[in-house]
Amino acid sequence: MKTAAVSPPEKQKRKLQMPDAYVLLFIIALICTIATYFVPAGEFDRKTSGEITTAVPGSYHRIDQSPVSPVGFFTAIQEGMVGSSSIIFLILFTGGTIAILEKTGAINGMIHHVISRFQTKQLLFICIVGGLFSVLGTTGIVVNSVIGFIPIGIIVARSLKWDAVAGAAVIYIGCYAGFNATILSPSPLGLSQTIAELPIFSGIGLRVIIYLCFLISSIVYIYLYTRRLKNKEKGSLLGDQWFPAKGLGGSDAESVDKPAFTGRHKLILAVCGLSLGGFLYGALQLGWTDKEMAGVFIFMAIAAGLLGGLAANDIAKTFIVGCQSLVYGALIVGMARCISVILENGKLLDTVVNGLASMLTGFSPIAGAIGMYIASALLHFLISSGSGEAVVFIPILAPLADLMGITRQVAVEAVMLGEGVVNCINPTSGVLMAVLAASGIPYVKWLRFMVPLALIWFVIGLVFICIGVMINWGPY
Repeated sequence: MKTAAVSPPEKQKRKLQMPDAYVLLFIIALICTIATYFVPAGEFDRKTSGEITTAVPGSYHRIDQSPVSPVGFFTAIQEGMVGSSSIIFLILFTGGTIAILEKTGAINGMIHHVISRFQTKQLLFICIVGGLFSVLGTTGIVVNSVIGFIPIGIIVARSLKWDAVAGAAVIYIGCYAGFNATILSPSPLGLSQTIAELPIFSGIGLRVIIYLCFLISSIVYIYLYTRRLKNKEKGSLLGDQWFPAKGLGGSDAESVDKPAFTGRHKLILAVCGLSLGGFLYGALQLGWTDKEMAGVFIFMAIAAGLLGGLAANDIAKTFIVGCQSLVYGALIVGMARCISVILENGKLLDTVVNGLASMLTGFSPIAGAIGMYIASALLHFLISSGSGEAVVFIPILAPLADLMGITRQVAVEAVMLGEGVVNCINPTSGVLMAVLAASGIPYVKWLRFMVPLALIWFVIGLVFICIGVMINWGPY
């Protein structure tokens, strides 16, 4: 009996994929461990003023090699987790609190209420909705979860005769204009300032101005694009297919539930707003840190749950589920921190700082700060997690800033703005890719829309980094 010939299986080409953030950080940590055997060890003398310890410029000297053993390599991961525990729990508690706010319907109700009220007035709609999402973004309340609101933006875009790009941009760009120029987010801003030994949320005055510049430029840019859509010669960047994703912007999308915005929702949001305001006062006047902020989030979660009519067990379960949603982002802080642990244990951190300082010798503080800004932007393409980049980069930049006559506040802002200006064009960003998938916008088309705005943001950041250096933005 003849058998049918089976053709050899075709070789499938493996697509080149970026390694997961944990894999990338593990590889970096392994390279750093190997480097402790070959790279000369050294350290700076340190001086302490109050609670702040800084490196003494020009005091770097060689010391005996201190290689990290294989056992030390793996225990460094645990040490990194323990050393970052306060920030890890703050991030987890933030997720728990946001989950309870979503469970009560307060956030969704507010957003839908604002959108439905202003959707017939185009410029006002962009200002109000973009401003609302920017506030939610700059406080860290809505960042990754912005994905869930993209369908609403697409629905509104159809009713206003916009395309999918404009509909997604009002929601996504509005949120990230706030997050990229963050004022009150526990991560990465609170995390970065904690690592740099700065008072949490210090320097808020200049940050508010930066945030407003990011927001206003974004609103104007989106509005000008919606005006372009009325020009038949220019039209949409998407060509004739204004809504590429099936089910979005069509009849299926119109059936999306529109939750009510009740007095109970308003009370919940008022209590949360007052709680955040109280923490801000405590941080600026009473020296509160991430520990007190974690406590405030626990209070907000319980208060919101009770005011929302949730049973005690529901509050606990919802809080835990919310914490679970941020485990990946929380533990990556500890994973990244282990790199600093390895460099410190191997006595290489100061060697790295001294090497960078030597490269920048002769550069002015402004040039050095700009270098930090650009380096942060480039690094973000490899480490798309803001908290992950902060834990890797800030321990190096903080002492380097001391040596170059740059305040640590400026160094932190250079990292925040550096990663911020590329967030919305970064192909390794899971949030961006999810937003594009939900709206059906091809990545190349999105780049054509977003790159000019990213350049505007870059220039704004460049100007304020220079201003920060010139005014010696502190407190230190």
